[in-house]
Amino acid sequence: MRILQISSASSFGGGERYLVDLSNSLRARGHDLFAALRPQSPLVTHLQLTPKNIRTLPLRNALDPQSARGLARLVKDEHIDVVHAHMARDYSLAAYACRSNRQTKFIVTRHVLFPLNRLHRRTLARANKIIAVSAAVARQLKSQRLVPDERIALVPNGIDVDRFSAGCQAFDRNAFLEGKAIPPDCLLVSSIGELRTLKRHDDFIRAAAIVARELKNTHFVVAGVDTSSSGENHKQLQELVAELELTDRVHFLGWLDDADKLLCATDVFVSASETESFGLSIAEAMAAGAAVVATQTEGASEIVEDQTTGLLVPIGNVEQMAEAMLRLLGDEQRRKAMGEKAITHVRERFSLRRMVDDIEKIYLEP
Repeated sequence: MRILQISSASSFGGGERYLVDLSNSLRARGHDLFAALRPQSPLVTHLQLTPKNIRTLPLRNALDPQSARGLARLVKDEHIDVVHAHMARDYSLAAYACRSNRQTKFIVTRHVLFPLNRLHRRTLARANKIIAVSAAVARQLKSQRLVPDERIALVPNGIDVDRFSAGCQAFDRNAFLEGKAIPPDCLLVSSIGELRTLKRHDDFIRAAAIVARELKNTHFVVAGVDTSSSGENHKQLQELVAELELTDRVHFLGWLDDADKLLCATDVFVSASETESFGLSIAEAMAAGAAVVATQTEGASEIVEDQTTGLLVPIGNVEQMAEAMLRLLGDEQRRKAMGEKAITHVRERFSLRRMVDDIEKIYLEP
Protein backbone atom coordinates (compact mmCIF):
# COMPACT_ATOMS: atom_id res chain seq x y z
CA MET A 1 0.00 0.00 0.00
CA ARG A 2 0.94 3.65 -0.41
CA ILE A 3 0.28 5.30 2.96
CA LEU A 4 0.41 8.96 3.97
CA GLN A 5 0.82 9.88 7.63
CA ILE A 6 -0.11 13.48 8.57
CA SER A 7 1.02 15.31 11.70
CA SER A 8 1.31 19.02 12.48
CA ALA A 9 3.09 18.28 15.78
CA SER A 10 5.79 20.74 16.80
CA SER A 11 7.01 18.67 19.77
CA PHE A 12 7.67 14.97 20.25
CA GLY A 13 5.44 13.06 22.65
CA GLY A 14 3.53 9.81 22.86
CA GLY A 15 1.42 10.44 19.74
CA GLU A 16 4.53 11.21 17.72
CA ARG A 17 6.31 8.05 18.97
CA TYR A 18 3.20 6.11 17.85
CA LEU A 19 3.36 7.61 14.35
CA VAL A 20 7.11 6.95 14.04
CA ASP A 21 6.94 3.34 15.25
CA LEU A 22 3.92 2.60 13.07
CA SER A 23 5.45 4.18 9.96
CA ASN A 24 8.87 2.56 10.34
CA SER A 25 7.28 -0.84 10.99
CA LEU A 26 4.98 -0.59 7.96
CA ARG A 27 7.90 0.45 5.77
CA ALA A 28 9.85 -2.60 7.00
CA ARG A 29 6.89 -4.73 5.84
CA GLY A 30 7.24 -3.40 2.30
CA HIS A 31 4.64 -0.62 2.19
CA ASP A 32 5.44 2.78 0.65
CA LEU A 33 5.28 5.38 3.42
CA PHE A 34 4.91 9.13 3.02
CA ALA A 35 4.68 11.82 5.71
CA ALA A 36 3.22 15.33 5.57
CA LEU A 37 4.74 17.43 8.35
CA ARG A 38 5.34 21.00 9.40
CA PRO A 39 8.71 22.60 8.58
CA GLN A 40 11.29 21.75 11.27
CA SER A 41 9.08 18.92 12.51
CA PRO A 42 10.73 16.86 15.28
CA LEU A 43 9.49 13.68 13.59
CA VAL A 44 11.89 13.95 10.63
CA THR A 45 14.95 12.62 12.46
CA HIS A 46 13.01 9.58 13.74
CA LEU A 47 11.29 8.53 10.53
CA GLN A 48 13.17 5.99 8.41
CA LEU A 49 11.76 7.36 5.15
CA THR A 50 13.53 8.54 2.04
CA PRO A 51 13.74 12.37 1.97
CA LYS A 52 11.53 12.60 -1.13
CA ASN A 53 8.72 10.86 0.79
CA ILE A 54 8.70 13.50 3.52
CA ARG A 55 6.78 16.60 2.46
CA THR A 56 6.47 19.84 4.40
CA LEU A 57 3.32 21.94 4.49
CA PRO A 58 2.32 24.83 6.80
CA LEU A 59 -0.43 22.75 8.53
CA ARG A 60 -1.29 25.91 10.48
CA ASN A 61 -4.76 24.93 11.63
CA ALA A 62 -7.92 23.03 10.68
CA LEU A 63 -8.92 25.72 8.14
CA ASP A 64 -5.64 26.11 6.27
CA PRO A 65 -6.63 26.13 2.56
CA GLN A 66 -3.03 26.09 1.29
CA SER A 67 -2.27 22.90 3.22
CA ALA A 68 -5.60 21.29 2.28
CA ARG A 69 -4.91 21.82 -1.43
CA GLY A 70 -1.30 20.67 -1.02
CA LEU A 71 -2.41 17.45 0.67
CA ALA A 72 -5.01 16.80 -2.04
CA ARG A 73 -2.35 17.19 -4.75
CA LEU A 74 0.05 14.94 -2.86
CA VAL A 75 -2.59 12.22 -2.48
CA LYS A 76 -3.45 12.40 -6.19
CA ASP A 77 0.10 12.63 -7.54
CA GLU A 78 1.45 9.80 -5.37
CA HIS A 79 -1.63 7.56 -5.78
CA ILE A 80 -2.04 7.30 -2.00
CA ASP A 81 -4.21 4.41 -0.81
CA VAL A 82 -4.52 5.42 2.86
CA VAL A 83 -4.40 8.83 4.58
CA HIS A 84 -3.88 8.59 8.33
CA ALA A 85 -4.25 11.72 10.51
CA HIS A 86 -3.20 11.93 14.16
CA MET A 87 -4.09 15.38 15.52
CA ALA A 88 -7.57 16.95 15.69
CA ARG A 89 -6.49 20.07 13.82
CA ASP A 90 -5.31 17.85 10.93
CA TYR A 91 -8.53 15.86 10.58
CA SER A 92 -10.33 18.38 8.38
CA LEU A 93 -7.30 18.81 6.09
CA ALA A 94 -7.01 15.03 5.68
CA ALA A 95 -10.77 14.75 5.06
CA TYR A 96 -10.55 17.35 2.29
CA ALA A 97 -7.66 15.51 0.64
CA CYS A 98 -9.71 12.29 0.66
CA ARG A 99 -12.88 13.97 -0.63
CA SER A 100 -10.87 15.07 -3.64
CA ASN A 101 -9.56 11.50 -4.09
CA ARG A 102 -12.53 9.24 -3.49
CA GLN A 103 -10.62 5.97 -3.77
CA THR A 104 -8.37 6.88 -0.82
CA LYS A 105 -9.20 5.57 2.66
CA PHE A 106 -9.36 8.09 5.50
CA ILE A 107 -8.15 6.83 8.89
CA VAL A 108 -7.91 8.81 12.12
CA THR A 109 -6.20 7.95 15.39
CA ARG A 110 -7.47 9.58 18.56
CA HIS A 111 -4.63 9.79 21.08
CA VAL A 112 -6.21 11.90 23.84
CA LEU A 113 -9.29 11.98 26.07
CA PHE A 114 -10.26 15.60 25.42
CA PRO A 115 -13.68 15.69 23.69
CA LEU A 116 -13.93 16.65 20.04
CA ASN A 117 -16.24 19.53 19.16
CA ARG A 118 -19.49 19.02 17.28
CA LEU A 119 -17.95 20.35 14.06
CA HIS A 120 -15.94 17.14 13.86
CA ARG A 121 -19.17 15.22 13.11
CA ARG A 122 -19.01 16.53 9.53
CA THR A 123 -15.20 16.23 9.30
CA LEU A 124 -15.26 12.59 10.37
CA ALA A 125 -18.32 11.63 8.33
CA ARG A 126 -16.15 10.03 5.64
CA ALA A 127 -13.59 8.44 8.00
CA ASN A 128 -13.36 4.72 7.35
CA LYS A 129 -12.16 4.11 10.91
CA ILE A 130 -11.35 6.10 14.02
CA ILE A 131 -8.69 4.26 16.01
CA ALA A 132 -8.74 4.68 19.81
CA VAL A 133 -5.41 4.05 21.54
CA SER A 134 -7.09 2.81 24.74
CA ALA A 135 -10.44 1.60 26.03
CA ALA A 136 -10.84 4.94 27.82
CA VAL A 137 -10.49 6.83 24.54
CA ALA A 138 -12.94 4.44 22.82
CA ARG A 139 -15.51 5.05 25.59
CA GLN A 140 -15.09 8.80 25.30
CA LEU A 141 -15.53 8.72 21.51
CA LYS A 142 -18.64 6.56 21.75
CA SER A 143 -20.16 8.83 24.40
CA GLN A 144 -19.99 11.77 21.96
CA ARG A 145 -21.82 9.86 19.21
CA LEU A 146 -20.02 11.70 16.42
CA VAL A 147 -19.83 8.55 14.30
CA PRO A 148 -21.48 5.11 14.47
CA ASP A 149 -19.86 2.84 17.06
CA GLU A 150 -18.85 0.28 14.43
CA ARG A 151 -16.46 2.83 12.90
CA ILE A 152 -14.53 3.15 16.17
CA ALA A 153 -11.74 0.57 16.50
CA LEU A 154 -9.88 -0.09 19.74
CA VAL A 155 -6.19 -0.70 19.00
CA PRO A 156 -4.15 -0.23 22.20
CA ASN A 157 -0.76 1.44 21.85
CA GLY A 158 2.19 -0.83 21.21
CA ILE A 159 5.75 -0.82 22.56
CA ASP A 160 8.88 -2.22 20.92
CA VAL A 161 9.72 -4.35 23.96
CA ASP A 162 12.68 -6.03 22.25
CA ARG A 163 14.36 -2.65 21.73
CA PHE A 164 14.16 -1.90 25.44
CA SER A 165 15.26 -5.39 26.49
CA ALA A 166 18.28 -5.36 24.19
CA GLY A 167 19.16 -1.81 25.14
CA CYS A 168 19.06 -2.49 28.88
CA GLN A 169 21.13 -5.68 28.58
CA ALA A 170 23.99 -3.76 26.93
CA PHE A 171 23.50 -0.67 29.10
CA ASP A 172 26.37 1.05 30.96
CA ARG A 173 24.75 2.95 33.81
CA ASN A 174 27.94 4.69 34.93
CA ALA A 175 28.66 5.99 31.44
CA PHE A 176 25.09 7.30 31.04
CA LEU A 177 25.12 9.17 34.37
CA GLU A 178 28.60 10.60 33.86
CA GLY A 179 28.49 14.40 33.65
CA LYS A 180 24.90 14.62 34.93
CA ALA A 181 25.79 15.35 38.60
CA ILE A 182 24.04 12.11 39.55
CA PRO A 183 26.05 9.59 41.61
CA PRO A 184 26.31 6.26 39.73
CA ASP A 185 25.53 4.25 42.89
CA CYS A 186 22.41 6.18 43.87
CA LEU A 187 18.79 5.02 43.83
CA LEU A 188 17.31 6.80 40.81
CA VAL A 189 13.67 7.86 40.49
CA SER A 190 12.60 9.35 37.17
CA SER A 191 9.58 10.92 35.54
CA ILE A 192 9.30 11.58 31.80
CA GLY A 193 6.80 13.93 30.22
CA GLU A 194 6.30 17.41 28.84
CA LEU A 195 6.46 20.11 31.52
CA ARG A 196 2.74 20.80 31.44
CA THR A 197 0.41 21.48 34.36
CA LEU A 198 -1.66 18.34 33.79
CA LYS A 199 1.47 16.16 34.15
CA ARG A 200 1.67 17.36 37.79
CA HIS A 201 5.44 17.29 38.05
CA ASP A 202 4.98 19.51 41.10
CA ASP A 203 3.31 16.60 42.90
CA PHE A 204 6.26 14.39 41.93
CA ILE A 205 8.71 16.93 43.34
CA ARG A 206 6.74 17.27 46.60
CA ALA A 207 6.72 13.47 46.95
CA ALA A 208 10.46 13.48 46.20
CA ALA A 209 10.99 15.82 49.15
CA ILE A 210 9.38 13.27 51.49
CA VAL A 211 11.44 10.42 50.04
CA ALA A 212 14.65 12.45 50.13
CA ARG A 213 14.32 12.93 53.88
CA GLU A 214 14.09 9.17 54.39
CA LEU A 215 16.61 7.94 51.81
CA LYS A 216 19.72 10.10 51.51
CA ASN A 217 21.11 8.22 48.51
CA THR A 218 18.12 8.88 46.26
CA HIS A 219 18.16 11.23 43.27
CA PHE A 220 15.27 12.33 41.09
CA VAL A 221 15.10 13.14 37.37
CA VAL A 222 12.49 15.08 35.41
CA ALA A 223 12.92 14.66 31.65
CA GLY A 224 10.81 16.67 29.24
CA VAL A 225 10.53 20.02 27.53
CA ASP A 226 8.49 23.01 28.66
CA THR A 227 5.61 23.51 26.24
CA SER A 228 4.69 26.96 27.59
CA SER A 229 5.68 29.90 25.38
CA SER A 230 7.57 31.72 28.13
CA GLY A 231 9.15 28.74 29.87
CA GLU A 232 7.08 29.50 32.98
CA ASN A 233 6.39 25.85 33.84
CA HIS A 234 10.08 24.99 34.10
CA LYS A 235 10.74 28.12 36.12
CA GLN A 236 7.95 27.32 38.59
CA LEU A 237 9.22 23.77 39.06
CA GLN A 238 12.77 25.02 39.63
CA GLU A 239 11.47 27.47 42.22
CA LEU A 240 9.63 24.63 43.97
CA VAL A 241 12.81 22.53 44.01
CA ALA A 242 14.74 25.43 45.57
CA GLU A 243 11.97 26.03 48.13
CA LEU A 244 12.08 22.36 49.18
CA GLU A 245 15.90 22.43 49.33
CA LEU A 246 16.23 19.73 46.68
CA THR A 247 18.55 21.53 44.27
CA ASP A 248 21.26 18.86 44.60
CA ARG A 249 18.79 15.96 44.40
CA VAL A 250 16.38 16.87 41.58
CA HIS A 251 17.78 17.06 38.04
CA PHE A 252 16.02 18.54 35.00
CA LEU A 253 17.37 16.86 31.87
CA GLY A 254 15.12 18.50 29.27
CA TRP A 255 14.57 16.64 26.02
CA LEU A 256 16.42 13.31 25.75
CA ASP A 257 17.01 11.57 22.44
CA ASP A 258 18.05 8.54 24.50
CA ALA A 259 15.18 8.48 26.99
CA ASP A 260 15.23 4.68 26.80
CA LYS A 261 18.66 4.79 28.47
CA LEU A 262 17.25 6.85 31.31
CA LEU A 263 14.61 4.17 31.83
CA CYS A 264 17.31 1.47 31.90
CA ALA A 265 19.07 3.48 34.63
CA THR A 266 15.86 4.01 36.61
CA ASP A 267 15.03 2.11 39.80
CA VAL A 268 11.51 3.54 40.16
CA PHE A 269 9.53 5.38 37.49
CA VAL A 270 6.77 7.78 38.56
CA SER A 271 3.83 9.16 36.60
CA ALA A 272 2.02 11.84 38.62
CA SER A 273 -0.29 12.92 35.79
CA GLU A 274 -3.90 13.94 36.36
CA THR A 275 -4.97 12.50 33.00
CA GLU A 276 -3.53 9.88 30.65
CA SER A 277 -5.36 8.46 27.65
CA PHE A 278 -2.86 5.59 27.56
CA GLY A 279 0.42 6.47 29.26
CA LEU A 280 3.12 5.56 26.75
CA SER A 281 5.98 6.54 29.06
CA ILE A 282 4.55 4.22 31.73
CA ALA A 283 4.48 1.29 29.30
CA GLU A 284 8.00 2.11 28.12
CA ALA A 285 9.25 2.18 31.71
CA MET A 286 7.66 -1.24 32.26
CA ALA A 287 9.28 -2.52 29.05
CA ALA A 288 12.65 -1.39 30.46
CA GLY A 289 11.99 -3.34 33.66
CA ALA A 290 11.58 -0.33 35.95
CA ALA A 291 9.22 -0.56 38.92
CA VAL A 292 6.34 1.87 38.36
CA VAL A 293 4.33 4.17 40.61
CA ALA A 294 1.47 5.83 38.72
CA THR A 295 -1.62 7.83 39.53
CA GLN A 296 -4.95 6.16 38.86
CA THR A 297 -5.66 7.80 35.52
CA GLU A 298 -7.85 5.90 33.08
CA GLY A 299 -4.87 5.12 30.87
CA ALA A 300 -2.52 3.99 33.64
CA SER A 301 -5.24 1.78 35.11
CA GLU A 302 -5.42 -0.10 31.80
CA ILE A 303 -1.67 -0.70 31.69
CA VAL A 304 -0.65 -1.32 35.31
CA GLU A 305 -1.90 -4.25 37.38
CA ASP A 306 -1.82 -2.73 40.85
CA GLN A 307 0.50 -4.50 43.30
CA THR A 308 1.73 -6.85 40.54
CA THR A 309 3.29 -4.86 37.69
CA GLY A 310 3.30 -1.53 39.51
CA LEU A 311 1.65 0.51 42.23
CA LEU A 312 -1.32 2.82 41.61
CA VAL A 313 -2.04 5.80 43.85
CA PRO A 314 -4.83 8.40 43.93
CA ILE A 315 -4.36 11.43 41.69
CA GLY A 316 -2.97 14.37 43.66
CA ASN A 317 -2.17 12.39 46.81
CA VAL A 318 1.49 13.31 47.39
CA GLU A 319 1.78 11.35 50.64
CA GLN A 320 0.58 8.07 49.12
CA MET A 321 2.84 8.62 46.11
CA ALA A 322 5.84 9.08 48.40
CA GLU A 323 4.85 6.06 50.46
CA ALA A 324 4.66 3.88 47.31
CA MET A 325 8.06 5.15 46.17
CA LEU A 326 9.58 4.38 49.57
CA ARG A 327 8.12 0.86 49.60
CA LEU A 328 9.76 0.04 46.28
CA LEU A 329 13.04 1.84 46.90
CA GLY A 330 13.42 0.04 50.22
CA ASP A 331 12.79 -3.44 48.82
CA GLU A 332 15.16 -4.34 45.98
CA GLN A 333 13.79 -7.87 45.62
CA ARG A 334 10.21 -6.68 45.22
CA ARG A 335 11.33 -3.90 42.89
CA LYS A 336 13.12 -6.30 40.56
CA ALA A 337 10.34 -8.89 40.65
CA MET A 338 7.79 -6.23 39.76
CA GLY A 339 9.99 -5.03 36.89
CA GLU A 340 10.29 -8.57 35.48
CA LYS A 341 6.52 -9.07 35.63
CA ALA A 342 6.04 -5.69 33.97
CA ILE A 343 8.21 -6.71 30.99
CA THR A 344 6.18 -9.90 30.49
CA HIS A 345 2.89 -8.01 30.87
CA VAL A 346 3.79 -5.36 28.28
CA ARG A 347 5.14 -7.97 25.87
CA GLU A 348 1.90 -9.99 26.08
CA ARG A 349 -0.59 -7.12 25.94
CA PHE A 350 1.06 -4.08 24.38
CA SER A 351 3.53 -5.30 21.77
CA LEU A 352 4.32 -3.10 18.78
CA ARG A 353 3.87 -6.04 16.40
CA ARG A 354 0.29 -6.60 17.60
CA MET A 355 -0.50 -2.89 17.17
CA VAL A 356 0.93 -2.76 13.64
CA ASP A 357 -0.86 -6.02 12.70
CA ASP A 358 -4.19 -4.57 13.83
CA ILE A 359 -3.73 -1.25 12.03
CA GLU A 360 -2.52 -2.96 8.86
CA LYS A 361 -5.74 -5.02 8.88
CA ILE A 362 -7.78 -1.81 9.20
CA TYR A 363 -5.94 -0.33 6.21
CA LEU A 364 -6.74 -3.46 4.17
CA GLU A 365 -10.44 -3.60 5.02
CA PRO A 366 -12.70 -3.27 1.94
